Amino acid sequence: MKPVINLVPIDDLDQTIITLAARINAETYELLVLIRQFDERAGWLKWGLGGCAEWLHYRCDLGMNAAREKVRVAHALKTLPQIAAAFATGILSYSKVRAMTRVAGTCNEEQLLSFALKTTTARVEERCRELRCGSVDSLGGAQRALANRSLRVNRNVERGMMTITIDLPMETGELVEKALGKARDDSMSKVEFIDESWSSRQADALVSMASSYLSGKAGQARNTSDDYLVTVHVDQSALANGNGRSSLPIESVKRLCCDGHAVILGEGENGEPLNIGRKTRTVPTAIKRALVARDKRCTFPGCEHKRYVDAHHVQHWSAGGETSLDNLMLLCSQHHKLVHEGAFTIERDYQNHWFFKRPDGRAVPACGYSAADTTDDAVGEISELFNNPPAGGLLTAADNFALEPSPPAYWH
Repeated sequence: MKPVINLVPIDDLDQTIITLAARINAETYELLVLIRQFDERAGWLKWGLGGCAEWLHYRCDLGMNAAREKVRVAHALKTLPQIAAAFATGILSYSKVRAMTRVAGTCNEEQLLSFALKTTTARVEERCRELRCGSVDSLGGAQRALANRSLRVNRNVERGMMTITIDLPMETGELVEKALGKARDDSMSKVEFIDESWSSRQADALVSMASSYLSGKAGQARNTSDDYLVTVHVDQSALANGNGRSSLPIESVKRLCCDGHAVILGEGENGEPLNIGRKTRTVPTAIKRALVARDKRCTFPGCEHKRYVDAHHVQHWSAGGETSLDNLMLLCSQHHKLVHEGAFTIERDYQNHWFFKRPDGRAVPACGYSAADTTDDAVGEISELFNNPPAGGLLTAADNFALEPSPPAYWH
């Protein structure tokens, strides 16, 4: 018989890591408080430096960008007591706090904190970016983006390669990305199988666009409105008074609306597009467009995939499920397969919100498990068996059977 390797149970590793992460968050808060005090007392003057960020760069081996952010966040937290308190206890990460301090104030601190505690860092950063773009102060950022647009060509004769680097304002870049996607899809439809990387196909798409333009065929290709439609999410309040959320600087949105086609999506109080109720197996273009506008990405907790996402019927059409927004959600290829073939399920909670359940019946939380969530009697039994094996150091067949805990009860 093979000797047993005393590995730490995976649930123990899980709890240890998240506990340590919480301690790091709390210690980071304490560090920022000390940095603010040091800066307020101009401790960096003793070293003949020009500011606290330079001192952090010199004395603490931080990069200048990271040092400037530490100083900025340290001072911002002085006027954000609720965010500071949550950060001090370790339940907020520095990444979330860094994003929130760019837009938080007395009028929205509580609401922003509530949102941050229920979701991932990526979505907090996205929400904060939208809040920045939705204010009148975003005009300066839009002007800088336009002024900084550039394209550079670098020829490397030895490698036989040319590097093209382009910087564009966000809304213009989205348009170029749409064009690349169409050119890429058109080229892929002409072959049965392509064993090439995504970046290689993107490069081929750019060459195809240039060839079409030079040959005079650029305007002859079939196109529809969806080929060049770029969806911009913006609150009506942001358009009206510069106080809301926007996926682009609000002035850029206003410019795009001056002389362009507008697709109006009626949205509810929480930003969800209104339902278009048609019962059909195939998701119509109008409903798919509204679905993408609502979900933006794969809806599986923690997943940030925006490409290769499918419209998933929560109640399958063959079981009478409607093709309507109320019965659809976006899932990436991996999580779509997990739901259909991986025994993951989707149910509604008492607030009528969808949530995912693992095959063992446990709910998948929106932004990760906490130590308390994963505490289970079975974990303690397994740990005891691994840490204190039977006499002789070997597990018997009965012991192995004991390592197979019954599926735990569902909790939320």
